[in-house]
Amino acid sequence: MTVISIKAVVPRPGIGELTARATEIRTFVRKQAEQTEANRQVSAEAIERMRAAGLFRIMTPAIYGGYEYGFDALVPVVAEVAAGCGSSGWVFSLGVVHQWLVATMPQEAQDEYWSDPGAISGGSYPPVGKVVRVDGGYRLSGNWGFTSGCDHMQWLFLGGMIPPASDGAPLKPAFFMVPRADVTLDDNWFTMGLAGTGSKNTVADNIFVPAHRVVMVSDLLAGTTPGAAVHANPFYRQSMLSSLPFALVAPVLGMAEGALADFIDMAKVRTTRGAVAGGNNRMAEFATIQSRVAEATGSIEAARLTIHHALEKAQIAGLAGGQAALDVRLQNRLAQAFSVRLLVQAVDALFAASGGQSIFISKPIQRSWRDAHAAGVHVSMNWDAVSTMYGQYALGLEPKGQY
Repeated sequence: MTVISIKAVVPRPGIGELTARATEIRTFVRKQAEQTEANRQVSAEAIERMRAAGLFRIMTPAIYGGYEYGFDALVPVVAEVAAGCGSSGWVFSLGVVHQWLVATMPQEAQDEYWSDPGAISGGSYPPVGKVVRVDGGYRLSGNWGFTSGCDHMQWLFLGGMIPPASDGAPLKPAFFMVPRADVTLDDNWFTMGLAGTGSKNTVADNIFVPAHRVVMVSDLLAGTTPGAAVHANPFYRQSMLSSLPFALVAPVLGMAEGALADFIDMAKVRTTRGAVAGGNNRMAEFATIQSRVAEATGSIEAARLTIHHALEKAQIAGLAGGQAALDVRLQNRLAQAFSVRLLVQAVDALFAASGGQSIFISKPIQRSWRDAHAAGVHVSMNWDAVSTMYGQYALGLEPKGQY
């Protein structure tokens, strides 16, 4: 297929405009949030509104009709959606960032994928798939968990270990891009948080994956993927783990921002009902409430600054070409986990001060609290896993983990 540049007919909106479009989505998904949880997946209408607003094009290469923005654009736009519904923001963010991942593939795979300009994808990265070499590609089988938004995706990225071409060589991890229609979904998604993400199990049974729909994890980490040679923008040469996990951090930023806005709106007008102490007083007049607002605001702002500083370092490394230096990769992994820790602390401070009325399912702040904690245990942002890895590096030991 011949790729034709359509830059002239697809104007590139500014980040402010994209964020404004996301504000409209935020309002819509907030109204649907309780039903989204009950359905255990984001509605098809919400996904279509995101698509119609052009929001899935943020990271898509310009030659395929995209805006070719980086993670600095993803973060505020995703956070805006997640402030209305954490599950919707989570699925949206993965739909956006996987456009970047598609752009790292060989051009034949990109042409195939974007033959449908509205295509979006998700995936599950653990290399648990059984891979067999065959003529022209591979046979892939396995069962992957946590495939967020899989009901709405046209393609999925699944992890597997490629067997060696010769005896004695090590297996190599890779991502396999497969049509959603080639796999089946096992609906096991019954969770306390991020309940609306529909992150079901994905099952593949000896499906064929042509060689052009495979990218090696080593190339993703080094910024030397086939797609890096297709696109001039250095954004597509960024080391995967220096940047991609920020697509998981961004929804948590939105959850915390949404919780703070909801808390302030509630505290401004609520009169307490305390039977023993504090009854019939305006909530906003309590020093403890004022302090919680300040604590959450400071935590959110600190997280935001940490995120943007780390993204700047990843961008500079991408411009230099090749794999980001070890210290940059580990510092960015630390920034990802620590910013989520700050954001969860912000939501904790607000929820603890919200009172009994906030435990009802109809109240948004309890959903933000559950969603933020669910996001915080993700392996890419789990504080215990990432902090010990960084500590090992800082103390001169070999770091054990994902970096």
